[in-house]
Parts: sequence; C-alpha cells; structure tokens
Amino acid sequence: MKATYKKSLFLLLAVVVSFIFGWFGHYYIVMLKDRKEASLVLAQHSLKKDNLRRAMLREIKKFKGEAAVFIKDLNSGWEFTHNGTTLFPAASLAKIPIMVASFLAAQEGRLKLDRVITLKSSYKLPGSGFLKAMPAGSSFTVEKLIGLMIYESDNTATNIVTNIVGVDYINSICKKLGLRDTVLSRRVADYALRDKGIENYTTAQDIATLLEKIYRKELGINISERCLGIMKLTRINDRIPKYLPASVTIAHKTGLEQGICHDAGIVFCYPNDFIIVVLTKHHNSYSNDSKEFIARVAQQAYLHLAKQ
Repeated sequence: MKATYKKSLFLLLAVVVSFIFGWFGHYYIVMLKDRKEASLVLAQHSLKKDNLRRAMLREIKKFKGEAAVFIKDLNSGWEFTHNGTTLFPAASLAKIPIMVASFLAAQEGRLKLDRVITLKSSYKLPGSGFLKAMPAGSSFTVEKLIGLMIYESDNTATNIVTNIVGVDYINSICKKLGLRDTVLSRRVADYALRDKGIENYTTAQDIATLLEKIYRKELGINISERCLGIMKLTRINDRIPKYLPASVTIAHKTGLEQGICHDAGIVFCYPNDFIIVVLTKHHNSYSNDSKEFIARVAQQAYLHLAKQ
C-alpha cells in the first residue's frame, strides 16, 4: 500500500514538475521570441531613421539656397536638425507666437477676444490677406482677426492684433516659453523698416519648440486646442501638404517674403505624429524651387515616419 502511495506521489510530483518546467520553457521561448521581434522592430525603426537622415541631407545638398530643417518624431523623440539654431527672417512664421501671445493675454485679462474692432484705412498693410481690400468701417472680433492672421496669413489682421497685444508683451512671451532667438522688431509687413535692416528673426528650433508646447497642451488645453484648430485651417497648402495624402491632418503656418520661404507644422499620423519646420533663403524666381524643396522634405519625413 505504502509502495503504491509513494509511486502515485512520485508520479504526481513528476507531472507537476514537468508542467512547471514546460510552462517556464514555453514562457521563456515566448519571451525570447518577443524580445527578438522587439529587437527586429527597433532595428527597422533605426534603419528608417538612418534612411530619413540620408534623404534629408540629399535634399538639402540639392537645394540652391540656405536652409534650416528641424524634424521631430513626437512618439519616440527622435530628431533631425540642420542649421536648427541659425537665425532666419521670420516672415509670417512670426504670426504663430503672436497668436499664442494673444490667447495668453486673453487668459490674463489683458484683452477680450469678443472685442469688436472697426477697420480703419491706417490699419491696412500690403501683402497677403483680404482685409486690405475691405472697406473702412468693417468690423471684426479680435478672435476672428487672430484666425485670419493664421489661416489667411492676413497682414492687416496681424497688424491690428500686434498693436492690441503689444510687441513688448509678445517678445516677453517668446522668452517665457523658451524661444531663445525669436524676436519681433517690427510689424510683419513693414517693408520700409525691413529695407532699413530692422527684421523679425526666428530659428527652426524655436518654432519647433513652440509647436511641441502646443501639441503637448503645455499652454493649457484650451489655448493649445484653439491654436491647433486655427492652424489646421491654413489655406496655403503648396509646401508641407503638397505630396502628403489628402486624408492626413496638418496644422501648419507658412511664411513668404522676397527671398524667404518657410513652412512649419505638425503632421498628424498617429501614433507617429511629427513636427516639421523648414526655413529657406533663396534667389529662385517666385519661390517655386523653395516651395518644392519644402514639399520634398515633408514627403520624405512622412514616408519614413508615418508608418512604422
């Protein structure tokens, strides 16, 4: 009886031990497989990033002008930068910090977004936008002017908003947000002062820093979502969006002056949303080559980052 009991106990223990070892063996194999697959995915990601870096350098080498490029994968934190801290005339990219400063000023009670502004002839500036053609006496809320400043890149709207918020306040906000080299020295479309050497400056890295703060809701959910909502309405789509699928959402802002052509924005292709900022100085006619360069850089970034 005892011998039978011992034999049964031994068999039971043997089964339990076999099960435990089998389970651990299976778990170990699965773990190794998962690790191998994870390593393979990381290697593929690394290869894509290396390929993107080479593609960026090829595009930059072909471009006949001076360029700054800053790209950041908002999922992994990977960055590509070329002349990221080099100063460039801001052109209409200055309207992004003006927008941010305006909403922060409203939050602080310095201005009311529903305040109605009556258009005067003295407010009008040349260049982009349709307010310059509107009759004096037309009225708009401050919030509407902020929108026109971004999605229509309206210089007259920018002039009005800048006068309300104040250049000193805008510059103080830039410093507060860590934009080290961004400074507003004149109205965006004051070409007379520009010809005298008074310029608004920024860098690709500064603009990328501000865009990331907006993306990560670091300005507060309300302000960040308002900024993104307005930038998603941008109607000038001949640069970053040009070669991207129409289904892709892009929040961006262009900049264009004589010899200057920029675009900066956030491309939403979850889970690999990314920031792209491209600034250029050039001598090409009508900025066509610069626009094409920016479009090609955006296309390469999308091909290498969007689907991983």
